[in-house]
Amino acid sequence: MMDMPTPDRTSLEAIVLAAGELLESDGLAGLTMNSVAQRVGVRPPSLYKRIEDRDGLIRLVAEATLSELAARLQSQTTVEALARTFRSFAHERPAAFQLVMTPGPGTPVAAPTFGAAAAQPILRAAAGLVGESDALVAARTLTAWAAGFISMELNGGFQLGGDVDEAWEFGLSRIVAAIRAPRAAPAATRATG
Repeated sequence: MMDMPTPDRTSLEAIVLAAGELLESDGLAGLTMNSVAQRVGVRPPSLYKRIEDRDGLIRLVAEATLSELAARLQSQTTVEALARTFRSFAHERPAAFQLVMTPGPGTPVAAPTFGAAAAQPILRAAAGLVGESDALVAARTLTAWAAGFISMELNGGFQLGGDVDEAWEFGLSRIVAAIRAPRAAPAATRATG
């Protein structure tokens, strides 16, 4: 009979890492307490000494994903570099990317502080483009475009041929140029001018 490690020898970090690996290999449906316990070499009841339930486990994976993404984005200084790092991360960890960017209804999500930490480098770069007052709207615009493009890419949504990398670079250059451009005056101001 194989000796199973005691819960004290199985760290929360090892459990979350194993859960992240299972998420990538088996999808969210395959991320179960039993599969994680088997992966880390403990009996399933032992996990409950560290994690409340499966929802708590998914939340921890989402938080670890956002922490890793934040760390990768932190060293980037331009909007273009941030977007490319964001895309690279998504290609390396597609299931985790989708978990944090497009969670389905009822899917547990990370605490807001984790998303805020991942957003800081994007907000900083956006402020460099448009100033502090428009940084949030600029960051949201860029993130929405990038997440949408990447989600379509990961899900096989580009079926018309052509070079997807070229489309990414085209879109990135255009979205950055549009964000950088001065805001037009509201329609009412132009009319009364």
